[in-house]
Amino acid sequence: MITAPQAATYTPDPKLLDMEGRIYDPVAPADFPTHRLRFRNDRWHGAVGLSELTDSEWIGHFGRFDPMPGNLPQPLALRYHGHQFRSYNPDIGDGRGFTFAQLRDGAGRLLDFGTKGSGTTPYSRFGDGRLTLKGGMREVLATEMLEALGVETSKSFSLIETGEQLTRNDEPSPTRASVLVRLSHGHIRIGSFQRLATLRDEETMRRLIDYVLVNLYGETPNSTPAGQLLNLVCGRTARLAASYMAAGFVHGVLNSDNINVTGESFDYGPWRFTPSWTPGFTAAYFDRQGLYAFGRQAQAIHWDVVQLALALRLIAEPEELAPPLDMWPELYEVALRDAMFARLGIAAKDDASDIALLQAIDTALQASEVGVDRFFFDWRGGRRRGASPADPAYDGDNFATFREAIATFDAAADLSHPYWADADPCSMLIDEVEALWSAIDERDDWAPFEAKVAAIRRMGEAMGASSRS
Repeated sequence: MITAPQAATYTPDPKLLDMEGRIYDPVAPADFPTHRLRFRNDRWHGAVGLSELTDSEWIGHFGRFDPMPGNLPQPLALRYHGHQFRSYNPDIGDGRGFTFAQLRDGAGRLLDFGTKGSGTTPYSRFGDGRLTLKGGMREVLATEMLEALGVETSKSFSLIETGEQLTRNDEPSPTRASVLVRLSHGHIRIGSFQRLATLRDEETMRRLIDYVLVNLYGETPNSTPAGQLLNLVCGRTARLAASYMAAGFVHGVLNSDNINVTGESFDYGPWRFTPSWTPGFTAAYFDRQGLYAFGRQAQAIHWDVVQLALALRLIAEPEELAPPLDMWPELYEVALRDAMFARLGIAAKDDASDIALLQAIDTALQASEVGVDRFFFDWRGGRRRGASPADPAYDGDNFATFREAIATFDAAADLSHPYWADADPCSMLIDEVEALWSAIDERDDWAPFEAKVAAIRRMGEAMGASSRS
């Protein structure tokens, strides 16, 4: 369910301690030279009872990592393994981040404060444990845009510039540093279970399954908890893959250690939004084979879920795990229809015409140069809402089948918000991201970035994404 922020009092609930050190290591945060607060999530801070923090208190908790009252006594770096571009790696874990606190939001969900760029841990290998300011800014933009588009995502909660200068091989260096704090519905990954399977640790595997079922899904474990968990993960991850497609989003690194078992998208590195409906479009320059290309993301996520099933065989029989996996493609098809129709603002018919429309959209967009954001903006409510730069394409043969199919669907969207009278849709393509960074890098001008966040949230209001379930 896409959950909107609901006002709450601060309610600490450090459930990770129930795992008694079996899946984490206590660590110490880095000591940064300076702290300049660059982003404070005023949309979500009230949902976890922290809206009254002064900027100084905010920096104390999210820049110096002073322990929060009644919470984890020190940060915890999580242990996990994972397949990285299909190669198994047992030498990973939280290498530049940790879980800093756990608390309940206004909807009663258990959430984590997780960090990125907070210093080295036992799993840092040869890394410095830091995050560039550009990387932190990009993560804020990704999470804000995805939330507005109805994707279940972590929330960028805080971004603080730290005064360090970092060297990176893939961008101009030295470059400014930052520490990010994300608010996330758990940080337990498929790779968390892979590690336990590799270690043949049956007891901890059972305890972690119960932890996830009870604390992250609100479920009472049944007689076959491994199958119960896999069934839930299949449903959530199918919806995640579908929501990426409807958003036109490419995560870039869908390794099994980057797939949260709650199906919540998180950890944004080389992400991009595809400018046009191009299945082969990739986000990461190092994804030379296109393993995680736009059109292959569902396949990639399904593959990762299969790895979860293989890990769960440590304590479960194959016949317990096969049915959820067999259902995944069907779950994805339904979720894709729901996500695409939600962004179009039309009501499904629950018959063959739904699939026909999806196929018509795919065919028309692949055959044209129409931008993804432009298409969904122009056809919101199932009808062309006015003149558009894409009208020549819409009137052409490539869209003929689509025009015929969409005409039979009813609107399910309120178009009264002023956003729908704009000339152009809100978008987040790479050129705009680079322009926002240039303003910060060259002039320390954060006004364009702040204006973009406001524009994204305005779009989200217009789409009603925060209240959709």
